[in-house]
Amino acid sequence: MITRRTALAGTVAALALTAAGSAFAQTKTLYVGMNGGNFERTFTQAVFPEFEKANNVKIVVVPGTSSDILAKATAAKDKPQMHIMFLDDGVMVRAIGAGLCEKLKESPELGQVDKGARMKDDMAVGIDMGMTGLAYNKKMFDEKGWAAPTSWMDLADPKFKDKVVFQSASASSFGLHAFLMFNRIQGGTEANVEPGFGKFRDTIGKNVLEFIPNSAKISEMVQTGEAAIFPLTPTAVATLKEKGIPVEYAQPKEGSVVLMVAQCVIANNSEQELAQKLATYLLSPEAQSKALAAGNVVPSNPKAKAETGEAEKKLEAFHANMKTAVVLDWDAINAKRPEWNSRWNKMIER
Repeated sequence: MITRRTALAGTVAALALTAAGSAFAQTKTLYVGMNGGNFERTFTQAVFPEFEKANNVKIVVVPGTSSDILAKATAAKDKPQMHIMFLDDGVMVRAIGAGLCEKLKESPELGQVDKGARMKDDMAVGIDMGMTGLAYNKKMFDEKGWAAPTSWMDLADPKFKDKVVFQSASASSFGLHAFLMFNRIQGGTEANVEPGFGKFRDTIGKNVLEFIPNSAKISEMVQTGEAAIFPLTPTAVATLKEKGIPVEYAQPKEGSVVLMVAQCVIANNSEQELAQKLATYLLSPEAQSKALAAGNVVPSNPKAKAETGEAEKKLEAFHANMKTAVVLDWDAINAKRPEWNSRWNKMIER
């Protein structure tokens, strides 16, 4: 026998299920292209959850190198599959030139960001400020009694024969930065790379154990004693050290190379308003403080705070090294990059 109370309870339950189903149906998904590893871990675990909860949205990371992400965005230009992408600054210049980004909306958060982090016409903006310098295997250096490296030319020191690990200049910003600094030391410029290509193989190239497409293998190669010295960022070094990997960062006397990871909202994406809202949130002091604490991601918003004394020291060291950091001519680089890639693959890595 169905009582009035039973019927009422059933009605309430049905309404609750309907409401739950409606809420579930309204949950949207944003796809963000970015580097895997530390970046993906930091943002998915520490930064995205607050935005997801506040906006009833699920954020899914599409992992890959900057070149991978750019290729995906280019292939889907007419019907974008991603909403935001994080790219190294040089690659982002290419993305903007290809019409893949839309202008960021003005916001207090964007206004707080360092001017140097805002790319042309605010089509993209820095999300992680960094630099490429040298890193070394501290355990090996201590055992051998070697002094810490001080110059990019240390990569050519004969004592590092078969102990240099070098990222491919055709696939990695780290490798490209190191090659272009070597080229500058040899008298070249971004508009003239002949000195670099002419001398690399008989100097640094002679010491290289392996050319790697990205830095994922460095952790293993340090632990096995294969890698002594390699191009890397202070952020990556800090992340490895937190895992117990015996590495240290060294600022070359010729200067490190500014390396900014920037974000852009992908043009004509399916959730433009929500994507712009996420981009704004990621520039906020709150979001960037979380990224700094969780993944050593150096903030572009100076109002972001270091939550610990250790994090504050990292920021101080970063700002000190930035005083001698070099900004590359990306217009000159991108104009010749395909040609360089081909030459690198044929002449250096063959």
